[in-house]
Amino acid sequence: MRIAVIGAGSWGTTIATLAARRHPTALWARRPELAEAIRAGENPDYLPGYRLPYGLDATADILAAVDGAEVVLMAVPSHGYRAVIEQIAGVVDPDVPIVSLTKGIEQGTLQRMTEVTLDVLDDHDPQRVGVLTGPNLAKEIMDGQPTATVIAMEDMETATVLQRVFMGPTFRVYTNPDVVGCETAGALKNVMAIAAGMSSGLGFGDNSLATLITRALAELTRLGVAMGGRPQTFAGLAGMGDLIATCVSDKSRNHRVGFELGRGRSLDEIIAETQMVAEGVKTTKAVLELAGRHGIEMPIATEVAHVLYEGERPKAAVLKLMTREAKPEA
Repeated sequence: MRIAVIGAGSWGTTIATLAARRHPTALWARRPELAEAIRAGENPDYLPGYRLPYGLDATADILAAVDGAEVVLMAVPSHGYRAVIEQIAGVVDPDVPIVSLTKGIEQGTLQRMTEVTLDVLDDHDPQRVGVLTGPNLAKEIMDGQPTATVIAMEDMETATVLQRVFMGPTFRVYTNPDVVGCETAGALKNVMAIAAGMSSGLGFGDNSLATLITRALAELTRLGVAMGGRPQTFAGLAGMGDLIATCVSDKSRNHRVGFELGRGRSLDEIIAETQMVAEGVKTTKAVLELAGRHGIEMPIATEVAHVLYEGERPKAAVLKLMTREAKPEA
């Protein structure tokens, strides 16, 4: 099976590495010099020190990357997703599975990435547009550490084929027909990871983090179900699994942003020194707009927004959360 991965960041390169071990794989990089480095065996910008498989090709020509592809995986940030997928409109066959690796919400439209895909590729088979998501920190996977992921797609026969493509001794793949739930969980958890990072940056311990993660899961489940996701999805790998990984790991970009905010640094300063995108910074506003649209209360996400966009101090945000009106657990 010929595979195209669009986006040569750490996650796109990792997925391309997994695929290239058994299938001819092309990885699209925006910059020709990065594509050349990947062809030479390393991605120095996003995964320095990791040797890439010999069978992995790389190109800065997106049309060459998708030419003849039997599956396309999109691994570009949410804010550039539409512009990139527009470049392959009319080129990719409508029956070719397209899988989003992007965990974000488009600003303005409030669309999930699968919705953006179908908005641009309006003749594409919607049952073959899905997501791959779960507790998947790129460097741990490149190190060969065991983990699992979910491929969510309405066409379960195609999902099962893709499951076999990526399944390996250290990368277990499950299938799930709940595209809305899996995709929503992946986007919402980034906001919560910023909150968890702030908790750690403030010096709070395990009780605080456990409380935060538990209440964060309640928030993202409420909104995800209101958007059409299945409740059980949020207790699985795409929900709880991904939430835990990104909330506790210093390898998570969103956690790192929150941690530095908790230490008292400004958002502008943090963003200026990081090369990779922390989706939660952009997604928080969209998440709250979605919550308003569906009438869902999200106090943690609200306080994250106050810190990110209004300059509120993280410690003040924690105090506001802890002194909210008492109520039953739900």
